Amino acid sequence: MKYFKHLLMLIIITFPILCVPVSALAATESSSSSSSSTNSAQVAENDSLQKIKQKGTLVVGMSADYPPYEFTTKEHGKTKYVGFEVSLVKQFAKDIGVKLVIKNMDFDSLLVALETGKIDVIASGMNITNERKKSVDFSDTYYSGDSYFLINKSDKDKLVSAKSFNGKTVGAQNGTLQSTMISKDMPQANGKGLTKLSSLVIGLQSHKYDGVLMDAATAKAYAANNSNLYAFNSKLPVTAGGIALAFPKGDTSLMNAANQTIKKVNQEDLINKKWIPEASQYMKSYKKQNTVLSYWRYFAKGLGYTLIITIVSVFFGFLLGTIFALMRLSKNKILHSIAVCYIEFLRGTPMMVQIMFVYFGIGAIIQSLPALLAGIIAVSLNSGAYVAEIIRSGIQSIPVGQTEAARSLGMSKNETFRYVVMPQALKNIWPALGNELITLLKDSSLVSVIGVTELMFQTQLVQSATYKGVLPLFITMMIYFVLTFTLSRILLYFEGRMKHAH
Repeated sequence: MKYFKHLLMLIIITFPILCVPVSALAATESSSSSSSSTNSAQVAENDSLQKIKQKGTLVVGMSADYPPYEFTTKEHGKTKYVGFEVSLVKQFAKDIGVKLVIKNMDFDSLLVALETGKIDVIASGMNITNERKKSVDFSDTYYSGDSYFLINKSDKDKLVSAKSFNGKTVGAQNGTLQSTMISKDMPQANGKGLTKLSSLVIGLQSHKYDGVLMDAATAKAYAANNSNLYAFNSKLPVTAGGIALAFPKGDTSLMNAANQTIKKVNQEDLINKKWIPEASQYMKSYKKQNTVLSYWRYFAKGLGYTLIITIVSVFFGFLLGTIFALMRLSKNKILHSIAVCYIEFLRGTPMMVQIMFVYFGIGAIIQSLPALLAGIIAVSLNSGAYVAEIIRSGIQSIPVGQTEAARSLGMSKNETFRYVVMPQALKNIWPALGNELITLLKDSSLVSVIGVTELMFQTQLVQSATYKGVLPLFITMMIYFVLTFTLSRILLYFEGRMKHAH
C-alpha cells in the first residue's frame, strides 16, 4: 500500500504538469490573438495558400451521402469518393499542386471542423447564406438548383405541392438550407431533422416521414435509383445563394486560388457537361451490381476498428478506474476531491459530447490529433469514471473484519489488499465489469460522429452506396449481437471459475 501511495502522489504531481501545455497554449493563443489580432489576420490572409503547399495536402471536409454532389462507391473492395464536387476539389488540388485528402463526417460537424482547423475547406453542397457568412468565407458559386421533395411513389397523387404537407412530417438534413426552409416557409408542417440524409430516406421508406426536402439533383438521384420513390419541385422561394466552397475567415489566398479553378470550371461548364454525367454513370453501374453482401469488406473493416477501440479503451478505462477508485477511497482530501470531480463530471456529461470535445476542442490545439486516437481517449476517459465507481463499491463491500483478520495474522497492508481484499472485490464486481465492457463495445459506435471508420460509420457508407437502408442496419445489428453474446458467454465462464475457486 505504501508503494501505491507513492504512485498516487506521483500521478497527482504530474497531472497538473501534463495539463499545463494545453492550458498554456490556449492562454498564449488567446492573448496573442487579442494583442495582435490585426497582424495575425494579415498573416493568415497572406500565407494560407502557401501553408497548404508546404503541407502538401488539401484536407476537404464533406458529408459523402449526397449524390450526385458527393457519395461513395467501392472499387477493388475499397471506398472511393465520387460526385461532381469531388471532381471539383480534385481539380482544385491539382491546380495548386497538392494531394487531396477527404474527411467524411456529418454535415452539421463540418463548420466546427473548419473553425478548429481539422479541415481546410468544406465541399458539401453548401449554400451561401447570411448566417454562414458570419462564420466562414465563401468562394464563387459553381452550382445552383431548386429544392425538391422526395416522397414515396404511392403518395404521388396526394402530395403535389408544399401545401399538401400541412399537418404532415417533413424531414431534412440537419444544418442544411432545406431544414431552414421547412421552419420558415412550411410553418404548418411538422419538420424533423437527422444528421444523415440516408437515414432520412430510410425513414421515408418506412413511412416515418411523409416527405424529405433536399436539393433537386440529390432528390432526382435517389428517385432514379429507387423505383418506389418520386421527386418533384417544391417551388419554395430560394432564400440563399448558390453552392460554393467554404473557407475559414481570412483565408483569402486559398479562396482566391479556388476561385480561379471555379472560373475555369464554369467557363467550360464541366459540372453539367462532364462531371454530373460521370456521377450518374457511377450510380447506374453500381445500381446493377450493388448488393449489400458485396460490401462485406466494409463491414469487416468497421468490425476491426470497433474491436481496436473497445480493447484499447477497456485497458485504459480499467487502469484509470482503478487509480481513481483508490484516489476516491484515499484519506488525502486533495486526491479524494480530484477523483470525485473526475468521476462526477465524466458520468454527468454525454459520451458523444465528450468525443466531440476531445476531437474538436483539444484537437484545435493539438492539430495532429487523429480522429481514431481522439475517440479512444474520450471513450477511455468515460469508461474510467464508471469503472472507478464499480471498483470502489467492490472494495467497500468487503467486511472490515477481513482486513483486521489478515493484519492480525501478520500480513502487511499491501499484502492484505492484494491477497485478501482485491480477489474478493473482483469476484463481487465481475458482473458489473462485464456489463460495462459490453456497453463499451456498443458505445464505440458513437465515434462515427467524428469520422472514425468503425462499424456504424461503414454501415452508413454501405447505405449511401447501395441506396438500401434497412438491410445494412440489420447486418450491423447481427454483428453487434454476435460480439456481445460471445463476450457475455466468456464473462460467464470466468465468473463460474471464480465461484468454483471460492
